[in-house]
This record gives sequence, C-alpha cells and structure tokens, in this order.
Amino acid sequence: MLVAGLYGDARQVARTALKLVVLAAATAIGCWGLLSERGGTAEVAMVVTVLGGSALTLGFAAAPLVAGTVDPLDARRFAVFDIPAAPLAGALALAGVISVPVAAITALAVCAVVLWQALGVPWPLAALGAVLGVLTCALLARVCAALAALFLRERRSRELTGLFVLAILVVVVPVGVFLASLQWGGAVPQQLVQAARILGDSPLGAAWAIPARAADGPGALAACISIAVGTVVALAAGWAALVHHALHSVERPVVARGSGRLGWFAVTPGTPGGAIAARSLLYWLGDRRYLVNLLVIPLAGLFAMVPLLIVGVPVSTVVLLPVPIMALFLGWLPHNDLAYDSTAIWLHLASGVRGISDRIGRLVPVTVVGVPLLAVTVPIAIAVHGRWSLLPALVGVCASLFLCGLGLSSISSALAPYPVTRPGDSPFRQPERSGALPALAQALVLLGTLALSAPALGWGVLAFASDISYAPFALWGGLVVGLLVLAVGVAAGSAVFERRGPRLLEFAESA
Repeated sequence: MLVAGLYGDARQVARTALKLVVLAAATAIGCWGLLSERGGTAEVAMVVTVLGGSALTLGFAAAPLVAGTVDPLDARRFAVFDIPAAPLAGALALAGVISVPVAAITALAVCAVVLWQALGVPWPLAALGAVLGVLTCALLARVCAALAALFLRERRSRELTGLFVLAILVVVVPVGVFLASLQWGGAVPQQLVQAARILGDSPLGAAWAIPARAADGPGALAACISIAVGTVVALAAGWAALVHHALHSVERPVVARGSGRLGWFAVTPGTPGGAIAARSLLYWLGDRRYLVNLLVIPLAGLFAMVPLLIVGVPVSTVVLLPVPIMALFLGWLPHNDLAYDSTAIWLHLASGVRGISDRIGRLVPVTVVGVPLLAVTVPIAIAVHGRWSLLPALVGVCASLFLCGLGLSSISSALAPYPVTRPGDSPFRQPERSGALPALAQALVLLGTLALSAPALGWGVLAFASDISYAPFALWGGLVVGLLVLAVGVAAGSAVFERRGPRLLEFAESA
C-alpha cells in the first residue's frame, strides 16, 4: 500500500512523487524550526508545539472528510475474511500508523521531544506527549475516514470541496490577519500564549501540551495527561465501534454513475429545502444578473469611503465603514429573489412545497457568499484601524445588518415582488415598472434593517467614540436581534408564500 502510488501511468506517478516531495520539504522545514528553538524559552516552545500540534491534529481530522478518495483500510473490504471485529480494528489501526503522513508527524514529534529535553523537561515526559499526540492523529484519521465512508461516499464533489475552501477562508484569513497585526517585540504576544493554553486543555492540543504543563505543578500535569489519554481511549473506542458496525451492516448500494454529475444537488440534503437551495446556488453562481449584483456590493462599500477621505477623515476611521455597508446590502440582496425565478416558480407551487422550505432554501446562496466575505473583510478592517478591541462591536453590527436584512427580505420577496430583467437579457437592462412598488419595497427593507439594527449600531458607535465596554453589548445585541428578526422573517415569509401562491404565479406569468 505504501508503494502503490508509485505504480500506474506517468501522471499518477508524477503526482504521487510531487506530493511526497512537498510533504518531505514541509516536514524538514518544521523539524528545522523546532530544533532552532532549543535556545529559546519554554513559553515560545509551548506556543509553537501546542498551536502547531493542534493544527496538524485538526488537519488529520479534516483531510479524510474532504479528500474524496477511497480508503484502502475501509473495514468493509475485510468483511469477506470473517475476522472478528476487535482484532481487525487493532490491525487496521496499526496499519494506519504505518503511513507517510503519520511518519511525517512522528518526525515532528521526535524533534519536539529533543526541543523540550533541551529546555530541561525530562525526556520520558516529552516522549509521552509525543506518543499520545501521534496516536491521536492516527486514530482521528481512521475514525474520520470511516465516517466519510459511511456517510459521505456519494456526496463529496467539487462543490463540497469549494464549501470546504470557503470554510478554511472563514477561519484562516482572520487568524492570519490577527497574527500579522501582533506586535512581537522579541517576546511571544500574550494573545498567543492564552490561545495555546486554551488549546492545551482541549482534546486537540492536550497531548502536545504535556511537556509545557510540567512547570505548572503536578495537578495541572495530571489533568493534561488525563485529557490526552482520555482522547486516545475515546477515539479507540469509536474506531472499534465503527469497525463493528461496518462488519455487521449491509453495504449501501452503489449509486449510478450519472449521480456524480448532479453538482450542488448531490451536496445539499435530499429535502425540498435542499433542492431549492441547490437550484438557487446554480442560479447565483451562473446567472449574470446575480453575479452583477454580487460584484456591485464590494464596490458600493469602497465608493462610500471616497467622499470621507476627500474631506479629510482619517483612513483608520473610514476603513470601518465599508464592511457594515456590505453587510447591509448582502442582507438586502434577496429581497426580490422570487422575481428572478420567472416562470420557474410554478415548480414550487405545483409540487406543494411548504413556504418554510422555499424561504430557507433561497437564503442559502447569499449565506454561502456573505459569511466568508464578511469573515475575511471584518478582521482586515480592524487590522487597518488598529484597535482589535473593536472587533466584537464590528462583528455585532455586521451580524445585525446581515441577519435583519435576510429576515425582512424573506417577507418582501413573497409579499411584494416586482419585475426584473428576464433570464438571458443583459443584467444592465431594466424592465419598465409602473407604480411606486419597486422603490417602496427596496426602501422598506433597507430602512427596516437599519431601524432594527439601531441598538447594535448605537452600541458600536459608543464603543468606537467613548467607551470600549460597549463592544460586548454591540456583539451580543446584534446577534440576538439579528437571529430573532431572521426567525420571525422566515416564518412570516413562509406564511405569505403559502397564502399568495396563485398571485405569485400570476406575477411570474405577467412580469
């Protein structure tokens, strides 16, 4: 199995060789970085080993879920040999340890042992942490691979990989911006020390934090070892249970070849709401009318900065303005989403789709786009501003504007749709509209969103201008109000959709 990737056509061999070279280079750089800290402090070693070890452990959990490759150690493959579950689980777990990724993390763990020994930690204690860390990674990979084989075998696709990339952006970009903004000054920032201590008390980083806990006393060390050992035991029990389930359950039927081309329909749940979400995602990511609206939103936020900069407002202040504007327009964007369906709305009405499924399904695309966009731009704006204590306030303001906008848009799109550009027409060509309904619907959603977000906006302004203690009020107030308005808006919009079904179909036919 270790050399199987080196057989096959030239492209496969080249890809495997390239992966091995990249992995070897990354491992060598990591080992060099760990060994170069032997003359440093225990605090630096704790931050490096705990944060790095936790990230690697999380990577071992995520890789099987999104890789989409067939697991050669899938327990179902060995069902025909009539091997008892317990011995088979142990053999497969041992075979999983003998792998290239585990060999790479083992090399890093050995270097960590050398580092801690140079800093005065007894080598048996450092070795215990390394062994538990490697076992945690190996067992976590086995468990996640088994779960992927059971539940995700026919649902992984490039669309799911795209969602995973967006999720990585939501986490990695803010963290990267935060780390880049820290003032090191020759010492480890206390924010990183606190993060390492928190992770050291969690299953992700407990094993890697064992050597660092040696200086905190026997009680802290015993607690850390207990968490690490308990994590390994729990993963081993979970792996044994998954192997037993695989050997005593019926193999799921193979899905037809054409199901791999279902795209978003293979990713979303097989429910009416999931089908509507998949269809909406196809529209949002392929229809020029939606794409133009999405492109205009960042430009609107940037253009709002120009007049303020011209009159002399400092950049550190102006930079906080575009992100709430983008959150406001992202929530406002689906306020007329139903009109973009044209005559396709009859599919929902003829099949008897419940209003709640229609309302929730239509909010999925803007959520998939809006959450990563805000998660990336909020920390960038705070980093340019320079006061990270304002981060909770800005998050609360943006959450309130975005969620309140989605809630009101769920009502508006069913209650007062107005004509839009036909499918296939230029997105810059607008149809003739009679009456004040279009302008009224747009204005009510925007003004209603601002009015409902007034508490979060007020607390955010107070946190910026006078007292930073208002920042938590802006955060939690914005989240609570936003979620409440979203829930009420979806419920009200679903009732309106079900009651006005014939009128909506009439609108779609005549618009």
